Amino acid sequence: MAHFVKHLLDSTLVSRFQNSCGLFATEPDGFLPKKQDSESTSSRGVRSESNTRNGFSGNGTGASEQPRSNAKRTHDVSGRVVKSSSPKYVVKNYFLYYLFRFAAALGQEVFYITFLPCTHWNMNPFLCRRLVNMWAVIMYIGQVTKDLLKWPRPFSPPVVKLEPRVEAEYGMPSTHAMAATSISFTFLLSTMDRYQYPFELGLMAAILFSTLVCLSRLYVGMHSVLDVICGVLIAGVVMAITYPVWDTFDHLQVTSPYSPIIAVVLPYLMSHFYPRLDHYSTTRGDTTIILGSAAGCSIGYWVNHQLGETYEPTGGFPLAIPAMTLAVVVYSCVRFAIGIAFLVVTRQVMKSLSLFVLCSWFQVSKEDRKARQRLEIEVPYKFVTYSAVGITSTVLVHKTLIILGLF
Repeated sequence: MAHFVKHLLDSTLVSRFQNSCGLFATEPDGFLPKKQDSESTSSRGVRSESNTRNGFSGNGTGASEQPRSNAKRTHDVSGRVVKSSSPKYVVKNYFLYYLFRFAAALGQEVFYITFLPCTHWNMNPFLCRRLVNMWAVIMYIGQVTKDLLKWPRPFSPPVVKLEPRVEAEYGMPSTHAMAATSISFTFLLSTMDRYQYPFELGLMAAILFSTLVCLSRLYVGMHSVLDVICGVLIAGVVMAITYPVWDTFDHLQVTSPYSPIIAVVLPYLMSHFYPRLDHYSTTRGDTTIILGSAAGCSIGYWVNHQLGETYEPTGGFPLAIPAMTLAVVVYSCVRFAIGIAFLVVTRQVMKSLSLFVLCSWFQVSKEDRKARQRLEIEVPYKFVTYSAVGITSTVLVHKTLIILGLF
């Protein structure tokens, strides 16, 4: 069993998957020979990670471009940084390249502030509430687990790494795999009794979506096979444990007078007391964004319920899914465009305002990146910013669409 687990952690397994999908690493000057690199890695406990941007080599069948190369960083378990040269790579299958890069983006901020609120504006506020709640719980568990276990990501070389932003984060478990599994199956479980569609079709869609995102984590070289498998299993266990109380929690969230207080205090404390590392990692900031967004949405759900403007069907289930006519598509696009415009403006205004106040209070420059990474600045400004985004999404946009007759 131990041998099998070690095999699933092997970086070579990830490299083979990348090669089978048409992604190959090249060895520029400055790399240690593979044998020597392997020996030095195991003897010193150093994990080597590439810090590349999207670069294309002139080799292979794809279009030729000069690769864009940054300095390579190698992080040991204490977060120490050692500079070296960065690898180039060759793409021989552009369809899979763009497919997996798109799938990997489904776990980024752009997905959080588009798809999730879009379910509120264009589908059902009830469904959005379920998705946001489950997404926040799953992501917090995954992020904390990463920083408690402190398992390294796959080694580079032999793996090509396409997401340098998250190199300083640990790998176990894959939060992309956790989020994809929880969102797709929460969507399925929350709609199967409310809308008329073949359950088998919904199940296939959920499996396809989560599988695509999971495979993308191997393709971009940021997770081992074991990271991905454990991410899926953890998400499944958490969903199975919490599913019996979904309805009860949903009722308390929109009716309890204490709901807004708990929605702000608890997530903020969870962000502030997030496990500390001996080096800076984006996990704390990303977790604060997630919890802040969920807190703002929760307040918005409660406000809408008090105003009697939930606009959620209460009977006649399962409902027929509206036909995708031109009018429906146009209305959906208009609602989406208005909503995103509100969110972009809210995010920019609140980010600038909160950073100005906090940096003035602590007497540091707003342009100082290191200062913005300090606990007393990063957590408050990101929590306030994304709480405002959540409230805007569920209340301000919601009310605007009602006034315009679009809801």
